[in-house]
Amino acid sequence: MAEVIGVRFKEVGKVYYFDPLDNKLNTGDMVVVETARGLECGEVAIANKTVEEEELAHPLKPLIRVATEKDLDHLAENKLKEKQAYGICEKKIANHNLKMKLVNVEYTFDNSKIIFYFTADGRVDFRALVKDLASVFRTRIELRQIGVRDEAKMLGGLGVCGRPFCCCGFMGEFQPVSIKMAKEQGLSLSPVKISGTCGRLMCCLKYEQDAYTDLLKRTPKVGAIVNTPEGRGLVVENNLIARTLKVKLDNTPADVAPKTFNVKECKLVKDGYIKIDKKEMEQLNGLE
Repeated sequence: MAEVIGVRFKEVGKVYYFDPLDNKLNTGDMVVVETARGLECGEVAIANKTVEEEELAHPLKPLIRVATEKDLDHLAENKLKEKQAYGICEKKIANHNLKMKLVNVEYTFDNSKIIFYFTADGRVDFRALVKDLASVFRTRIELRQIGVRDEAKMLGGLGVCGRPFCCCGFMGEFQPVSIKMAKEQGLSLSPVKISGTCGRLMCCLKYEQDAYTDLLKRTPKVGAIVNTPEGRGLVVENNLIARTLKVKLDNTPADVAPKTFNVKECKLVKDGYIKIDKKEMEQLNGLE
C-alpha cells in the first residue's frame, strides 16, 4: 500500500497521484509538485489516502511544498501573461497566414516553457511561427494541436440540454462514445440530435450505456422471432425502458398493425441483432 494525494492542474482536469511525504492535506489546498515537465502548482482534489501499489503506473513523484503566498501570486501573474501571449500569438499567426485557430495558452509554473494549443483541419507547418514566438518570449515554445473535444473543454459553453458542457463541468477525462451506443439506446441517428456543440458524439451517451447493455441482454431485439400469447411473430419495435415489444404476428394479414406485448409475455425463438447500415455510417462519418 502507498499513501497518495490526488492533484489536478486545471479546473476540471485529470487527477494525478503524488507522494505527500507525511504531509496531511485537505481537498482544495494548493501545492507545488514535481511533474514530468518541471515544477507545477495545482489543487489537491483527493486528500491523503492509501492505494494498492498496482494502481500506480509509475513511481510517485514527491510533493515539493504547500503553496505559499508567493507561489499563488506567481500563478496569478502567469495567468495575466497567458492573456498577453494569446494576443501576440494571434497576430503572429495572421502575419504568417497560417490556417490554424489558437485556442489557449499555458505557461508552465517555472516559466521554462509556453504551450500554445490550437486546432486545424490538417497538418500545419508552424516552424517559422515557433522561431518568431521564441524571439519574442525568450523561452521554450511548444505548439500543440488538439481536437475539437479538447477545444470545447478548454473554452466551455452550453450544451443542447441548456447546461454547461459536461467536459468542462465535471469530467476529468473523456470517455469513449460510439455510434453503436446511440443505436442501442434507440436514439435517432440524425447528426444534429446525437452530436454536441463540438460536433462530435455527445459524451452523455456513455452515462446510461451500462443500463441499456443490461436491458438488451434481456430484451428481444428488432428482427427477433418470438412466441406470444397470440402466436409467433416478428419484433418490429422494442421499448427497453417500458419493457414492451411491438410484434407483427405471422397469423395476421399484412395490413394489420403490430400488437404490443410485455417482454415477460414473450418467449424468444431467434434473436435479432443491432446493425448500422452503410448509409447511416456515411451520414455519421466523423462524429466519433
